[in-house]
Amino acid sequence: MIMKKLAVLFALALALVSNTGFAIEELNHIVASVNDDVILASELKNREDMIVAQLQQQHAQLPSRDVLRKQVLNRLILENLQLQLAERNGVRIDDETLNKALRNLAAQNGMTLTQFREALEKDGFSYVAFREQLRNQLTMNRIRQQMVDNRVQVTEQEVDNLLATAENYNDQNREYRLAHILVSVPEGASPEQIQKAKKRAEDILARLRKGADFEQMAIAESDGQQALEGGDLGWRKTGQLPSLFTNVVGQLRKGQISDLIRSPSGFHIIKIMDIRGDQRHLIQQTHARHILMRADAMSSEEEVKQRLEQLRERVAEGEDFAKLARANSQDPGSAEKGGDLGWVNPGDMVPEFERAMDKLGKGQVSEPVKSRFGWHLIQVLDRRQHDDTEEYRRARARESLIKLKKDEETEIWLRRLRDEAYVEYYPDQP
Repeated sequence: MIMKKLAVLFALALALVSNTGFAIEELNHIVASVNDDVILASELKNREDMIVAQLQQQHAQLPSRDVLRKQVLNRLILENLQLQLAERNGVRIDDETLNKALRNLAAQNGMTLTQFREALEKDGFSYVAFREQLRNQLTMNRIRQQMVDNRVQVTEQEVDNLLATAENYNDQNREYRLAHILVSVPEGASPEQIQKAKKRAEDILARLRKGADFEQMAIAESDGQQALEGGDLGWRKTGQLPSLFTNVVGQLRKGQISDLIRSPSGFHIIKIMDIRGDQRHLIQQTHARHILMRADAMSSEEEVKQRLEQLRERVAEGEDFAKLARANSQDPGSAEKGGDLGWVNPGDMVPEFERAMDKLGKGQVSEPVKSRFGWHLIQVLDRRQHDDTEEYRRARARESLIKLKKDEETEIWLRRLRDEAYVEYYPDQP
């Protein structure tokens, strides 16, 4: 997930023209104070320009500048609060971690780090400023992990309940692409505040019913985390949907918009952008066995490799692999079974082992292969297609529940962070 966000940051950076880089305006002023920190007009303008570039790349209709400025300022306030909390908790991204992220980001875009920097600067974008913004993004990711992600737990019973419930009302293999608008209600809101929020949500829904563009309305009006992305929640399986959405989604067709949905966070409106189904999940399993040997004080790496090469020659001459494994393998789990590993799923083995195994035909024996566990001699006994749908569904259901809980807890956490902060807005200066 983190790398995906970094790629988006890079795309936005390249989209900026030379006069919208992180330049400091000659006449700057404060637009908001956030606890003991401030947000400057230059910060707001630079972020606005980035969002405008993003929306233009997506060929989205831009909202008015005032509406966009309000949304961007609210996002900057939330980011500022997260960075303040990270600082208080000693969360810091060191230069080594930051440089590694930059190198990975450059590689994802087919560049070296030097080429990456040159591409930014060629388009008038400050590499130093981009680097610090990336540090901030990584910092916020880390503090969210500490405050939210690491506390989310999912039990097997919850997985069972989700699968049972999903089958009762809908096809678990179906996926939905949703767009979302939230009109938030603060914690401990008064009846008047709730009524005001409801009226605003009803007005938004009425405009949508009359043909207003959902994406534009989300950008202009939504208080959700994805507001500036047009409310797009992406593709989600049934189990990945917030519980308050599940019954509603099952009753809507592609293109339809829900009625208001009430939750502790406020009033929600969702739209079904698209629907798609899944096929059964088939995987190729490999029945393999191996001989493992490790270097030690008595045997060097080269000596171990040579011994395995000799064993490989003996197998080629007709000796039994299983007998040689029992006599020579240092893998206590498989040696007594003649090196037999059983049926192996993709991803079960370390990458070096799996790459070598995947190149082998039935009955073939590999050259000695080095992994972090030692040196391996691998033989493939058989291959088969396996219907992994049930295991796959449980794994996906678990992932869905984790994501759902993280999303819900993050929304609550950010709202509480905002409600407990002191924020003051300052009028624009001439």
